[in-house]
Amino acid sequence: MSDNADRPSHTTDRPAEVTDPLLWRLGLDVADAHAPAEDGGCAHPICAGQDWPCGPWQQAQRALALAQGGAPEEATSAAGQHDGWSTPAALPSWAAQQSRRGSAAA
Repeated sequence: MSDNADRPSHTTDRPAEVTDPLLWRLGLDVADAHAPAEDGGCAHPICAGQDWPCGPWQQAQRALALAQGGAPEEATSAAGQHDGWSTPAALPSWAAQQSRRGSAAA
């Protein structure tokens, strides 16, 4: 059996309001992989030493909201809230960063 069989996206029922199943599955798996550790940091090795919620977890929350038909603005604010936790706004997208670099070079 595949190592993927135990991933949350394979064991959790997809909500009816999901309009993008692939994005929802990816968001769910990333959010699960970046769950909070007992020490208050992120449990994923790539985020070693980072406080939770980490950037990947926040972006996974954004993906989950978008996959359920949320607008990008709604997804950003949804990613910033979790059980009373207040997190910074989502990072700017790659396209926005490239646009700013192009403007600065001109």
